[in-house]
Amino acid sequence: MLSFVSWNVNGLRAVVGKDFKEIFTSLDADFFCLQETKLQAGQIDLCFEGYEAYWNYAEKKGYSGTCIFTKHTPQSVFYGMGIEEHDREGRVITLEYAPFYLVTVYTPNAKEDLSRLTYRQRWEDDFLAYINGLRAKKPVIFCGDLNVAHEEIDLKNPKANRGHAGFTDEEREKFTALLSAGYTDTFRFFHPDQTGAYSWWSYRFNARKNNAGWRIDYFITDAALNGRLKDAGILSDVYGSDHCPVTLTLDADL
Repeated sequence: MLSFVSWNVNGLRAVVGKDFKEIFTSLDADFFCLQETKLQAGQIDLCFEGYEAYWNYAEKKGYSGTCIFTKHTPQSVFYGMGIEEHDREGRVITLEYAPFYLVTVYTPNAKEDLSRLTYRQRWEDDFLAYINGLRAKKPVIFCGDLNVAHEEIDLKNPKANRGHAGFTDEEREKFTALLSAGYTDTFRFFHPDQTGAYSWWSYRFNARKNNAGWRIDYFITDAALNGRLKDAGILSDVYGSDHCPVTLTLDADL
């Protein structure tokens, strides 16, 4: 059995000052994937006994960035998608193992004024092509902040937020196309009708206290792995970021 955690930490150095090490140790995951680390190489000395760490940094300081801590040495590691336009912001890391690829991803935000929506659409197409290329060889597991609430059930106030970044028709349609291509939203696999299950809350308006949130952090798996899925969850009681961790348990060995 393998356990996975994904967490947008919204600045790793800040979260390390808020019990991150204790949270990390208590969860004891085989794989711990981070997004929005906001780091450059050498800006943090963070290691955990029994884990290897793989980092992808944005060219822009204090922006984006991803990391995977793993108990299992991968067969290979790849950073980015191999597309220069997308690979400057440290948003993708891929680890290869015998039974699957593990990808962590921090999907670009369309921005409040939707000025990045057109770019976001290109990203979605290219990322789907990237994971489909991997899947041609073996199953894919990917996780991270995908910056979209798929259905109305996935955010507290869908009517008021329709058309806003993260809940535009365009972004939602891309997510539907992704699932239709043979991928599984693991949380909905286990909890198809659960309401009030969110992974991100604005820092404004007491949103977290009132659970006025969005579910925008995911574990997505190749549908070929559906029979091996054992659990998927949202750790809404874990604080330190405006996001909380999400989890996956898979019946697999390395």
